[in-house]
Amino acid sequence: MKGHDMKQVMLAVAVLMAVFTSATCAEVAWSEDFAEASKTAAEQEKYMLLNFTGSDWCGWCIKLDKEVFSQEAYEQFASENLVSVKLDFPRRKQLSPGVVAQNDQLQQKYGIRGFPTIIILSPEGERVEQTGYRRGGPEAYVEHLQEIIAQHKGE
Repeated sequence: MKGHDMKQVMLAVAVLMAVFTSATCAEVAWSEDFAEASKTAAEQEKYMLLNFTGSDWCGWCIKLDKEVFSQEAYEQFASENLVSVKLDFPRRKQLSPGVVAQNDQLQQKYGIRGFPTIIILSPEGERVEQTGYRRGGPEAYVEHLQEIIAQHKGE
């Protein structure tokens, strides 16, 4: 093989590796629409994770997002087992009036007093557990969520 051909082969291999790598990384699709997410959870028989956050000002919320929610271990678990809903209360970012009203209503409904607060709901919409930031990284957080779900299922 000539040098030029080898470069093309190596480029093709690199492109294929990038495609397969990105395809295996399960990125969590965070919904901001509680009603739609509830419907999806019921249809797919998945638990819901409600993330009450102050995404642009709350230090612990930002830390939870960076250490857990944006990590592959959490993304893999969530994509297979959860419907994730982000209920944001930002200070600098503007949300649509409908999202603000929905988030305020859910904050009152679930008695949220601080951020981050994580509420786990059953596929039927029943409140299962409340948690928040926990040390230990994504694997430990996934284990914590698995325990909550298993306990609710009676496993």
